[in-house]
Amino acid sequence: EVQLVESGGGLVQPGGSLRLSCVASGFTFPNYAMRWFRQCPDKAREWVATISPDGPDGLTTNYADSMKGRFTISRDDAEYTSFLQIDSLNSEDTGVYYCNINVYGLNYWGEGTLVTVSS
Repeated sequence: EVQLVESGGGLVQPGGSLRLSCVASGFTFPNYAMRWFRQCPDKAREWVATISPDGPDGLTTNYADSMKGRFTISRDDAEYTSFLQIDSLNSEDTGVYYCNINVYGLNYWGEGTLVTVSS
């Protein structure tokens, strides 16, 4: 059974940073691209970033245009974990952050982790 469990969210002051984690199980993690999405209050869920295995030589990362510069996606294949580092947080980053995997054509989501940016 595919499972994704996010953690690392919380209350942070504007300008702060957070590192979100997504621990995966139930599939061969190193073989699959991992994605992060977020859903801000009163907005649709939006794609944040993807990190893809690129064969034996490296990884490919892609970011939504609005996320470039402050968001960094990474992964630890040995730990079956993906990370999303968010810097210079502002109130518009408040929302629930989800990791996502597509395995054999099926989309799987974690429960999400809540990020609240407030002073």
